[in-house]
Amino acid sequence: MEPIQKDKVQQQLDSYVDQEIYLHLETTNGSYAVLRGERTISVGAFIRNVPLRFERAVIAGHGPYRVGLKMQHGWVYAEGLTDWEPERQEGLLLAGHDEEGRLAVAFQVSRTPFGKEEE
Repeated sequence: MEPIQKDKVQQQLDSYVDQEIYLHLETTNGSYAVLRGERTISVGAFIRNVPLRFERAVIAGHGPYRVGLKMQHGWVYAEGLTDWEPERQEGLLLAGHDEEGRLAVAFQVSRTPFGKEEE
């Protein structure tokens, strides 16, 4: 992965406007862990192969970035994005890594469904 190039990511996002796409969005378990006394609270989110259509896409910030997709009835967005894969043929893959290189958030769009995991 390479550091996000904002203008190039925006161009790729724009290429998906008004098309049905599949979304994969997740935070890793513990990416928002908060210490409260002796306890750690882990929060995570995971959605995969959600079909949607959006009318506008925006990448904002100066790094880390946030990406939002404006749909007819609302928004979906990811925050804390730092890296991307510019030569990816299967769709757009963005990720956010912490200072130690650990994955905190993944945001991926594709015109075809993502592979199915083992049940």
